[in-house]
Amino acid sequence: MSHIVLGCAASAALHKGADLASKLTQAGHEVRCVLTGHAAQLIAPQHFEALTGQPASVAEFGAGRRTAMDHIDLSEWAELLLFAPASANLIGNLAHGLGADLVSTVALATPQDVPRILCPAMNPHMLANPAVARNLDQLREDGWQVVEPGEGHMACGVKGRGRLAEPAQIVEVVTKVLGA
Repeated sequence: MSHIVLGCAASAALHKGADLASKLTQAGHEVRCVLTGHAAQLIAPQHFEALTGQPASVAEFGAGRRTAMDHIDLSEWAELLLFAPASANLIGNLAHGLGADLVSTVALATPQDVPRILCPAMNPHMLANPAVARNLDQLREDGWQVVEPGEGHMACGVKGRGRLAEPAQIVEVVTKVLGA
C-alpha cells in the first residue's frame, strides 16, 4: 500500500488521530506519525509507534531529531500527507508557509505532486474566525483537500461545528485520494 505521513497537532481530538493511525495501518498502509511538540505532551510518540510499527517523530528544531534532515527524509518517503487533527495554529503555519516545527517543515519540503489532506479540529468559535477561514481557503487553493469537521459536543463544553471527522470517514477519503 502507500506511505502516509500523519501529522498531528495538539487537540482534544488527538485520541482520534491515534485511532486513525491504527485504522490506516490495519488497512495495509505504512504510517509514520509526526507530532507537534504540544501534541507529544498529550500523547507520547511511542503510542503512535506501537499502533503503526513505524517510527514516530516529534521535535522542535534541535533536540529529539533522528537525523539532521528528518523533514527531508519524511518528505521523500511520503506518498500522501495527512494532517489530523489540524489545529488553528498548524493551519495558519501551513497557509503562510511557516516552518515552525517538524510537522510544518515536512509539509514545506514535500513535492507538490504528493496528495495532501487536512482535517481541522477546534472550538467552533475558532473555526468560524475569519482568519482561520482565510487560511483554510488558502490551503484549498494550494492543493490541500480539506475534510470538513463534524458537529456535536466539544471537549470545551460548547456544541457546534469543529469536531474532527471520524477516523473511518478520513480513511474513506484517503482511499479515494490514493485511488485504492
